[in-house]
Amino acid sequence: MKKILYIDMDNVLVDFNSALNRLPNEMREKNEGHLDDVPGVFALMDPLDGAIESYHQLAGWFDTYILSTAPWDNHTAWSDKLLWVKRYLGASAYKRLILTHHKNLNHGDFLVDDRTKHGADQFAGELILFGSTRFPDWPGVVAYLHSHSIES
Repeated sequence: MKKILYIDMDNVLVDFNSALNRLPNEMREKNEGHLDDVPGVFALMDPLDGAIESYHQLAGWFDTYILSTAPWDNHTAWSDKLLWVKRYLGASAYKRLILTHHKNLNHGDFLVDDRTKHGADQFAGELILFGSTRFPDWPGVVAYLHSHSIES
């Protein structure tokens, strides 16, 4: 049986900042400090370097899900995240998107996330802190997870 792996979206699979340059200046100024509440912003985001290839590779080794949080006050964020997954990850992520503000309620072996918010710090499995000194990028994460992909 494959181990369960969860991967966060924002700043892990998705380059959040890539959308900011696509927003009009007046929109950025009006929403300064809460740009994730701008309707449609999640539809404008590019994949993070190496994220798509890494996701597909990991999906072959693990029972893999996308575990993300969507801003409560952004009415398009939920559907935009689903559309992003369909566009960039396709069939390998079919019905594998979980949107929650309580990541610790999901049970699994690993969670790749760039923050400890929304219950990530209370996740029962191992939290792999993406962008940290230990796991600065996708090659480091993939190498570590590959060594843990076989059921012990």
